[in-house]
Amino acid sequence: MTEIAITRTTNPKQPPADETLTFGTVFSDHMFMMEYHEGQGWHDPRIVPYAPFVMDPATCVLHYGQAIFDGLKAFRGPDGQIRLFRPGDHSRRLNRSAHYLCIPELDPVMVEESIRALVEVDQNWVPKMPGTSLYIRPTVIATETFLGVHPSHSYLYYVIVGPVGAYYKEGMNPVRILVSDQYVRAVKGGLGAAKTAGNYAASLFGAEEAQKAGYTQVLWLDGVEHKYLDEVGTMNIMLKIGDEVITPPLNGAILAGITRDSVLTLLRSWGLRVSERPVSIDEVTAAASAGNLEMWGTGTAAVISPVGELGYKGERYVINGGQTGALTQKLYDTIVGIQYGTAPDPFGWTRLLGNRLGG
Repeated sequence: MTEIAITRTTNPKQPPADETLTFGTVFSDHMFMMEYHEGQGWHDPRIVPYAPFVMDPATCVLHYGQAIFDGLKAFRGPDGQIRLFRPGDHSRRLNRSAHYLCIPELDPVMVEESIRALVEVDQNWVPKMPGTSLYIRPTVIATETFLGVHPSHSYLYYVIVGPVGAYYKEGMNPVRILVSDQYVRAVKGGLGAAKTAGNYAASLFGAEEAQKAGYTQVLWLDGVEHKYLDEVGTMNIMLKIGDEVITPPLNGAILAGITRDSVLTLLRSWGLRVSERPVSIDEVTAAASAGNLEMWGTGTAAVISPVGELGYKGERYVINGGQTGALTQKLYDTIVGIQYGTAPDPFGWTRLLGNRLGG
């Protein structure tokens, strides 16, 4: 594997106090960069001081949205060790997104190593307080200068990291979600299965309307019948009706979440009845009305997020009395325990950074 060159900053910043952390507003001292040029492939992997990019106004990513990214976290456990959660799976998912966007695939070993090396250089930015972590954002953008609709012949892969607190202001408390039957985020046959910038742009208008109505996020329905659950704007959705745990299938319109997969693996290992099947909003509201529903979201940013209320067609459906369900709490405690090294990791999901740190 190609060696990663490291240039350290001469002006290191002071990481913020753990108790002040929000999500996605503070970034560390360094970033990873690597370029692709047609005929040369991916080359020049390096870690450099965090700094702005200079881009030509005609850079094609600015006009045609050829951009992908992923997101994962590093956790500092009470034993002082730093753990990356499923970095290999995130690396492979980045390549799946690249495939959808006609971006040359990267060596997944190099992707994982770029993440590991950057976290190691900026390991003092990994916070210590429970509930905090270092968020890691690998990204690929098209960099050729042209106006015209075709795949770029050059790209930039880069990674930035920053310490974060809870994604939702509610933390682990139940969130309120508005079901959108008017707007569409993605459709089968489109880019819903890719983690690409355009999917998030498509979610903004509906999310703004939901927030104006007092909701935290939008639950998107399928783009054809506006009947079946797809996903929430920032996480996959799961629910328990009776003794069945249900989540929408990976039909090409939703993202294959790493946390989603972790939850499904845990549930099946616990012997629970799990179904990846279409689930209609009418089935969900009926279960909520009958008091037979537990619901939660899964995602890297929030980990597990209980849903306490759904809004749909002007009606409010309170779920599980507006309280966090027992299974939701068990899933959260188990995954967080694995991430921080306070619970067994039977599936080998975490990767130790390699340096034992004090405190």
